[in-house]
Amino acid sequence: MPVAANLYYFFNPSENRSKPPVLLIHGAGGNHLFWPPEVRRLVGYRVYALDLPGHGKSDGIGQQSIPDYTKIYFGFYGCSWYFAGPSWSVTRWVAPLPLIWHSTMPGGWLVSVWWPVVPACGLHRCSWKNAGNATTSPQIIQAIKDFAYSPQTDMRVKDLAASRMVETRPAVLRGDFLACDTFDVRERLGEIGVPTLILVGSDDQMTPLAFSTYMAGKIPGAQMQRIENAGHMLMLEKPREVAHALSGFVEQLMFQPDL
Repeated sequence: MPVAANLYYFFNPSENRSKPPVLLIHGAGGNHLFWPPEVRRLVGYRVYALDLPGHGKSDGIGQQSIPDYTKIYFGFYGCSWYFAGPSWSVTRWVAPLPLIWHSTMPGGWLVSVWWPVVPACGLHRCSWKNAGNATTSPQIIQAIKDFAYSPQTDMRVKDLAASRMVETRPAVLRGDFLACDTFDVRERLGEIGVPTLILVGSDDQMTPLAFSTYMAGKIPGAQMQRIENAGHMLMLEKPREVAHALSGFVEQLMFQPDL
């Protein structure tokens, strides 16, 4: 089992070593399998998909703050990367190379900026705190299953993702939500100095299109791409489209010599 810096990782090799590798970071309560094969096995790229501490196949204790998780990211790698991550994992703006972000705002999982919880999703401040209780955490996972996907998404996709999230210990899941809820860098989005792609699902109820539009307007030179018939879990719902967007963005950057 491949492990580095005490973290399990999936690795997709590539003979082309002229391109920096792609590092995939999962969202709250997730693991590397929340990145489907189409993305994990991106053709022509070395791809690493991590399990953060206490998640998936990684031992250790989950953290309760984004800065602590950020230290873990940096402890894993020692070179330049292209970063990609959903929702809460977008603290990568401190990295030296381009970012591929799935829209993130706190109503769903908060990390890059803070927004009031979207009432419709059911993950209001009173409920997410119950994620640490083994009796009530299934209700939180059910709320995610109900509101994190497009109505067009196959139920089998939702069921599989929910079954994987159930494997995350309730205390770790609660810590992830706490980390999201206490992190707010809205005022610093303008400091991001690397090319950024924001992907957003057209049917995202947890972090609606307006939130992505806000981010795109605040991050200098950011691109935003809307993926139709996808919700908050668009990498699971539309893996081919996400893989195509990611590879196209990175290929575009290869022609910019200053990166």
